[in-house]
Amino acid sequence: MSSLKEIKNRIVSIQSTQKITSAMKQIASAKLHQAQSHTGHTVSYAQQLSELLRALIAATTNSASPLTEERLVKCVAIVACASDTGLCGSFNANVWKRVDARIEAYQQQGVEVRLFPIGRKLVNELQKAGYATESATISTASTYEEAASFAEQLIAHFLQGKVDRVELLYHHFKNSASQPLMEQTFLPLTLPPAAETTGQTLLEPSAEELLALLLPRWLKFSLYAALLDASTAEHAARMIAMQIASDNANELLQTLTHQYNKSRQQAITNELLDIVQG
Repeated sequence: MSSLKEIKNRIVSIQSTQKITSAMKQIASAKLHQAQSHTGHTVSYAQQLSELLRALIAATTNSASPLTEERLVKCVAIVACASDTGLCGSFNANVWKRVDARIEAYQQQGVEVRLFPIGRKLVNELQKAGYATESATISTASTYEEAASFAEQLIAHFLQGKVDRVELLYHHFKNSASQPLMEQTFLPLTLPPAAETTGQTLLEPSAEELLALLLPRWLKFSLYAALLDASTAEHAARMIAMQIASDNANELLQTLTHQYNKSRQQAITNELLDIVQG
């Protein structure tokens, strides 16, 4: 049986750890609320942008674009979003497992894979496994301008024929307890269905010109929205992980306190027996 001093030291150590996990939970909760607010504004903007796209598609006789071109897939770019730091449960492990499975599946099909990992944790795992990666130059906390610049890079790769498909892999924030992993085709772009119109719409410049200007902007915004979604999911995952860690620490403290009291009582009883027998 452990000595009283050893048990006491363990209790003090766990109490210190519990303070840290509780503080990290509060920080993650505050960041989550802030991210949810940003997500709400983003969803509203996305709906309006989608309606504008649908109206333009309905007003044009030819909505075809190089960005919507379907072609034989010989090279795929995978943009996977993880976090820069840990202590968020299985958040990063889930991304790594899915990316590894996608790489293996494409290799079996003879398709070349180019990796654009976002987040130091994923970059480290891919490099440990011996995969070549390309710098994404952004994180899930990036601004719209940074996300737009990276989106332009991906668009250029697609238009130049360097890749035939671009896929996004990220956690979607469904609620605080659920952050499912999502796979989304970034390029080629799938256009929303045309809006129903009751009359003729006059546009200046033409619908084709407006559509050509709006499609790249839609892609930039889609990438930014995915990064924001992944960031929100990360904060939720970390909050839950820290809550579980705090609960586990509390249970362990109760067990150790009971063990300490029991050992202390036994020590007192032994001392009394020594006095009586002496």
